Amino acid sequence: MTLTVVIADDEDLIRAGLRIIIDAEPGLSVVGEAADGAAVLPVVRRERPDLVLMDVRMPALDGIQATERLMALDDPPKVLVVTTFENDDYVYDALRAGASGFLLKRARPDELVQAVKLVAAGESLLFPAAIRTLAGRRQEATVSPARVPGIDRLTGREGDVLRLMTRGLSNHEIAAELVVSQETVKTHVGNVLAKLGARDRTQAVIAAYESGFVSPR
Repeated sequence: MTLTVVIADDEDLIRAGLRIIIDAEPGLSVVGEAADGAAVLPVVRRERPDLVLMDVRMPALDGIQATERLMALDDPPKVLVVTTFENDDYVYDALRAGASGFLLKRARPDELVQAVKLVAAGESLLFPAAIRTLAGRRQEATVSPARVPGIDRLTGREGDVLRLMTRGLSNHEIAAELVVSQETVKTHVGNVLAKLGARDRTQAVIAAYESGFVSPR
């Protein structure tokens, strides 16, 4: 099965380079491009991609707003933010808006391919340490933890799973850590996402940080 990708970036050279790398990888295919955030939605509606590579900073409509519009769709694609600086607050805002991860523009071709596949699979967290750092900076500027409905309904085991998710562990790694089956972990992860109203692991991890359930420091 081919994983389909749409590229959104205002720089022609960047889009061309990303397309070459992705199309060269078996099982990956670029099915559309957008030169601005405002143009992403029509392309996604037409092509129905599995994933969107989204530049976080674009002139007319940035990647944050574009991601919010995509998340409002009935069946939104995964979004992988592409950025120049990993400590950019725009990145954290894009993750809060629904992006599943981010990648630096200076990443090697093999890192790009791996990131696309990892985010599409959704079974582990991309750059957990960087997300923790961004969450910590945001928490320092916040008066009190955010109220996250459902966080207090997690069972003890689900809380354990969420804490391990914040470390970026995959289902296989969580199973080994807790000495349970991967199927059991998958069930716990599904329960965590459902109770937190999170679309994926990244959103659940952000909820864990912002509610104070897990400290990013």
